[in-house]
Amino acid sequence: MEYKTILVHVDESPQAASRIDTAARLAIEHEAHLIGTALTNLPPRLLALSGLDPSLPPMQAPLIELRRLADSALDVFEQRATALGVLSLERRRLEEELGMGMSLQARYCDLVVIGQHNAAHPLQGVRADFPDYVLLNSAKPVLVVPATAPHGPPLGQRIVVGWNGSAPASRAIASAIPLMQRARQVDVVVVDARAQGDLHGAMPGADLALYLARHAIRVNVRDIDSRADAGRADPGRADAGRADPGRADAGRADPGRADAGRALLAAAGEAGADLIVMGAYGRSRFREVLLGGATRTVLRSSTLALWMMH
Repeated sequence: MEYKTILVHVDESPQAASRIDTAARLAIEHEAHLIGTALTNLPPRLLALSGLDPSLPPMQAPLIELRRLADSALDVFEQRATALGVLSLERRRLEEELGMGMSLQARYCDLVVIGQHNAAHPLQGVRADFPDYVLLNSAKPVLVVPATAPHGPPLGQRIVVGWNGSAPASRAIASAIPLMQRARQVDVVVVDARAQGDLHGAMPGADLALYLARHAIRVNVRDIDSRADAGRADPGRADAGRADPGRADAGRADPGRADAGRALLAAAGEAGADLIVMGAYGRSRFREVLLGGATRTVLRSSTLALWMMH
């Protein structure tokens, strides 16, 4: 596939600049149309009801401020994208809830660029599961820019591909082929292949390497055991060594799934990667929320950009 329409979420947070720079550089590299979208985070139904139902408070005053903030974020988007050399760009302000608005717009784009949830500096009105919602509802590849990323980090020079044989992983990999064709190094990391029965065949990762080779992508294949690597330092994690007392599923996590996520992050750190490509939510989101899983681990802990698809 080609990336000819790229959608980036912009807001008033300090992390927006990094998302804009990353999306702009991808748009330049792929000669794509870049759409910056800012949302008031108020559903149209609520706006309509506020004017019709006298029991609801009027929305005019807060709406004016929300629109002002959105327009200010779009001004920054337009200035940065133009300065970087984007030739085709568009600004959109939507009166919509954040997750739903981005997911609906994504259906008319080739790639969605959003930010990782920043637990240390949460943005008012933005749910912690915003990236999860977009991943599950956009039907397009989603690039999650880490909260700690510098402005416009190099992207896609060294890529680590997480391969578990699942349909989401296969879709994510297929969508990232143009990026991998430009990369200097691509590592395929197969985690816990032997625990998955005959899913990978006699040589885990070999079939995927052959598939990518036909697209002129040469890869290194690593077959790792997350249980054996569980005690190693994890350079890809933002919260290495720290417990998360705020998690609803603390103490009930599925160690195998969580270890797979941590092992993938560790392998990416060792490879010096700047991007991880992987599938998202290969089992139901409810089970991941309840039991833990690789998607949640990587989304919340990665300091590297994530290219993901459900």
